[in-house]
Amino acid sequence: MTTIKVVVNGAAGKMGREVVKAVTQAADLTLVGACDQADAGEDAGLVAGIGPLGIKIETNLEELLQHTGAEVMVDFTEPGSVVHNVHTAIRAGVHGVVGTTGLSQADLEDIDRTASAKGVGVLVAPNFAIGACLMMRFAEEAARWFPHVEIIELHHDQKKDAPSGTALKTGQMIAKVRENQGLAQGQQHRSQSGEEWESLPGARGGKLEGIHIHSVRLPGFVAHQEVIFGLPGQTLTLRHDSTSRESFMPGVLMGIRRVKEIKGLMYGLDKLLF
Repeated sequence: MTTIKVVVNGAAGKMGREVVKAVTQAADLTLVGACDQADAGEDAGLVAGIGPLGIKIETNLEELLQHTGAEVMVDFTEPGSVVHNVHTAIRAGVHGVVGTTGLSQADLEDIDRTASAKGVGVLVAPNFAIGACLMMRFAEEAARWFPHVEIIELHHDQKKDAPSGTALKTGQMIAKVRENQGLAQGQQHRSQSGEEWESLPGARGGKLEGIHIHSVRLPGFVAHQEVIFGLPGQTLTLRHDSTSRESFMPGVLMGIRRVKEIKGLMYGLDKLLF
């Protein structure tokens, strides 16, 4: 059986180690390389806690992609390096499955242009958990009926960017519904007694097109999000909890298997699901 050759970039990180495990256990995928600045020279399997695989963690992504003949690069690194990593893969003709967040709209547009010109597919997903994608989809539907909404996202204290990519995408999806319904951005934020004010700046969180987003960073969390809708006399809360990074692996594997269908950029796993 022909398998898909996969390189994991960020293989020594928490998500990278999970991807190494998941790819190794999938019969239709073959792990051909691992890259990270940490644990260089160590066996990727030992770092992932599954025993030796005979694949050493390397530090030069470009060289790794060339000598392994990789077809797909999975990237779970850092916001400061992800753009460079994706362009490195595109130049090598390697498809990308990217879970690193922090990409700007300009970054995404640049990746789309470059990948389209090269005939390469890049899937960038702020969240690979199937349940999180369903939560966003349900929030989009609820926004048609509940104009008042706020988002609370909770992550581990090692997460560097805030708000999360999931919260931003959820807000964008809701904002699109609001725009289509002609709802003014600030409408849902006026209290009955008049304009709001903050005695502590930032207490109401950040705003994305008029939607308040609140970020929590604490030990003990993995990845969690609530979307709270309100109307007079009722509230509707949609919540998704990832209690283990294992929750993201079915979505990552789906992305690896289907990224070759894409030409250019696809943003969000939901595009493959729905």
